[in-house]
Amino acid sequence: MANELVARSEEILAANADDLARARSGDLGGAMLERLSLNPARVEAMAGGIRAVAALPDPVGEMIEQWTRPNGIRIFKVRVPIGVIGIIYESRPNVTSDAAVLCIKTGNATLLRGGSEAIRSNLAITEALEAGARKAGLPNDSIQLVPRTEREGVRLMAEMDRFVDLIIPRGGKALIEAVVSAARMPVIKHADGICIVYVDKEADLDMAVNIVTNAKTQRPGVCNAIETVLVAHSVAPAFLRKLGARLAEKNVELRADDTAFAELSAQGYERLRHAADEDWSTEFLDLILALRVVDSVDDAIAHIERFGSHHSDCIVTRDEATAERFLHQVDSATVYWNASTRFTDGGEFGFGAEIGISTDKLHARGPMGLEELTTYKYIIRGDGQVRS
Repeated sequence: MANELVARSEEILAANADDLARARSGDLGGAMLERLSLNPARVEAMAGGIRAVAALPDPVGEMIEQWTRPNGIRIFKVRVPIGVIGIIYESRPNVTSDAAVLCIKTGNATLLRGGSEAIRSNLAITEALEAGARKAGLPNDSIQLVPRTEREGVRLMAEMDRFVDLIIPRGGKALIEAVVSAARMPVIKHADGICIVYVDKEADLDMAVNIVTNAKTQRPGVCNAIETVLVAHSVAPAFLRKLGARLAEKNVELRADDTAFAELSAQGYERLRHAADEDWSTEFLDLILALRVVDSVDDAIAHIERFGSHHSDCIVTRDEATAERFLHQVDSATVYWNASTRFTDGGEFGFGAEIGISTDKLHARGPMGLEELTTYKYIIRGDGQVRS
C-alpha cells in the first residue's frame, strides 16, 4: 500500500491540485486550504506512516488476560477486530491513508466518507491503497470510499447499523452533531480542539514563550494547535512582553482580556483586539490566539473546564506540586507539563498513525492507534463443567 501510494504520487498530486483550485474559487478559508493541500513530502509522509503501522506488532489475537476458576474452567480475554468501521471526515486527505491502514492492520474493513472539498484527492489515494491491498492478497473491498458527497449520505451511513459496527466522525461541530444525532451504532467523536496553555507564576518564561509559539504557529490549522493562553497575574507583564515580540514576527492576531490588552497595547502590538465572550470557546484554526490573565492555577483549571474541549491542555511551571495538581485535575484526553500540545498525535506517540483524537471518555481517549480499533471477547475452555 505504501509503495503504491508513492508510485502514484503524481496522479494523487494532480487530483489534489484540482481540489485546491475548486476550493480557492469557493469560500474555503486559509486554514482549511492548508489542511487540504498535499505536496511530495506529505505524500511520502503518508507512505511513511503506512510503513510505520505495518512494522508495529499486530494487536489482533493478543491475550489480554487469562485465569482459571475453582471449577476448572479457563477464561481467556482476547483482543479481536471491531468489524466494519465507518470514518466520516473533512478536508484532510491524509486521513484517507491513516484510517485505511490502521483498520487493515487491526483486521477491520473500513468505509470512508470524505468531504466534497477533497473528493478527487481521496479517490486517487483510495485507488492506490486498494491496488496495493490487492497485490498483498487482501480481500476485495476491505477499503471502500463513498464516491458521493451529498450531505444526505452522512445520515444514511449513520443509519447503516446492520453493516457498520462503529462510526468515527472527524470534522466541525455541525458534522459531529449530525452523525451523533443520526447514528444507530456506537460513535467515537473527534470533536473540537480548543487547546489551552496555562503559564504559571513559577514558569520559565522563555520556555513558555517557545511552547506557546510552537503550539500556535507551527501548524495553526490542526486540532492540537492551541487557541487560548492563560497567564498568572504576577508574571503577566514580563511574559506578555516576551510573547508579544515573538508573535508579532509570526503575524498572530491576539484577542485579549482587558489586562492583557492594556499591556500589549502599551507595547504597540498591532494585530490586537479586545476578546469577545465567544473567543474563549472558539477553535480558530488560524493565526489567532485568545489571551486571558488569571489569578491562580485554580482559575486556570476552572477556565479550561468551562471553555475547553477536553482535547489537549498544558501547564508551564517549575513547581512540581502545582504541575501535578494541574495534571490530575484537568479532565482532558491529554494533559501536558512543559511541552507543546502539538505532540498530541498518533505518530508522535509512537502509534505509527492515528484514526483520530477522541475527546470521549469511553472505549478510546486521545490519539487512537491500533489498540483503540480493537475490542475483546472472552474465550472459555472447559472439560464438561455445568453450573449447579
